[in-house]
Amino acid sequence: MNRFYRQLTLVLACLICIAASIVYIHFFPQKETGLNEIKIGYIYDGDIANPYTYNFAKAEYILEDKYPGKVESIVYSNIPEEKDVEYAKKLADAGCNIIFLNSYASDDGLKELALKYPDVQFCQAAGDNPNLDVRYSNYHTFMGSIYEARYITGVIAGMKLKEMIDNGVITTEDAKLGYIAAYSCADVISGYTAYYLGAASVVPEVTMEVTYTGSWANYHLEYDKCRALINDGCVIISHHTDTSGSAIACEDARIQGKEVYHIGYNHSMEDVAPTASLASCMINWKPYIVGSVEAVMLGKDIEKYVSGNVHGKDIGGGYSEGWLEITGFNELNAAPGTKEKIEELEDAFIYNRIKVFKGDYIGVNPDDPSDTIDLNNGYDECANSSAASFNYVLKGVITIVE
Repeated sequence: MNRFYRQLTLVLACLICIAASIVYIHFFPQKETGLNEIKIGYIYDGDIANPYTYNFAKAEYILEDKYPGKVESIVYSNIPEEKDVEYAKKLADAGCNIIFLNSYASDDGLKELALKYPDVQFCQAAGDNPNLDVRYSNYHTFMGSIYEARYITGVIAGMKLKEMIDNGVITTEDAKLGYIAAYSCADVISGYTAYYLGAASVVPEVTMEVTYTGSWANYHLEYDKCRALINDGCVIISHHTDTSGSAIACEDARIQGKEVYHIGYNHSMEDVAPTASLASCMINWKPYIVGSVEAVMLGKDIEKYVSGNVHGKDIGGGYSEGWLEITGFNELNAAPGTKEKIEELEDAFIYNRIKVFKGDYIGVNPDDPSDTIDLNNGYDECANSSAASFNYVLKGVITIVE
């Protein structure tokens, strides 16, 4: 009998606790950890006339439209990278809850700010050390896996080369690509290698010449470098720079009777190069920027809220996460069947059916010729970080020119 009463007493005690909890939650609701209003800071290395910056600004505009009256934006444009930390501090002092930087700033300097402003979220594109040394919960990095889209634009270029070969416009020996690159760094090298490998999957004999400008945005130099590549026999030009200089150079060359085409970056080049442009590729920053702001508003952890490939405090995304786009596809200029091929390849990336960095190639590190890689074994780009890491120039097929 004693046992029965002990069990009954325990059940009654549990019921009383449950009832008390219901009453407490009803009359004393918990405070929300999120924000009804949010102040967002943006630091851009260019302005909205620059396609790279404009793609970031698109997310800014979406947030203002989606949360009218709840979002306040403070934007600093044309800020040199060496000034990023200074302007990030200004935004933190102005009461911003989250700050986005679209360039590779001082990682260590931003980490110091993160320590001083623990309630501010600092989100940097292209950074690579959020998980090194000291880690802060409010310092984040992000980048789209653009090599996937670069590969697809390479296939677009390869299909156009094959059409030109089949039509007798060029021979396989003339199948030469050109590439205007800003700097010799992994971000750029990874991109143009993926582009080349896409083209080679269609025309194995293709070669490519790469020339560096030493600047992310120098219209006149990009134009001149492109004309030099065209004069050297390159028939399709692409770029990893921020202006339309190479697209306009290709259009001008066509006006002068040369059979040359262009693959763009960051936005459609159809408006400035209607007879030369084939397509462009770009990173869609909206999933990360909009998602991060919503995470802060809801009091959530950014890396748990945003859809992407998470590496500690770093997030990346490709086609599977909706971070990439082919834009400005010019069906009038592209080879027959290209549109269907794009859709096929996008699906293949979504379901992880493509290994881009794989083939019978040897790569050489331009900073250390003794460091080589055999791509027969394959290379998993962005496996450990959102930032690109492939930093090898393929021997025998990619040539660096002045």
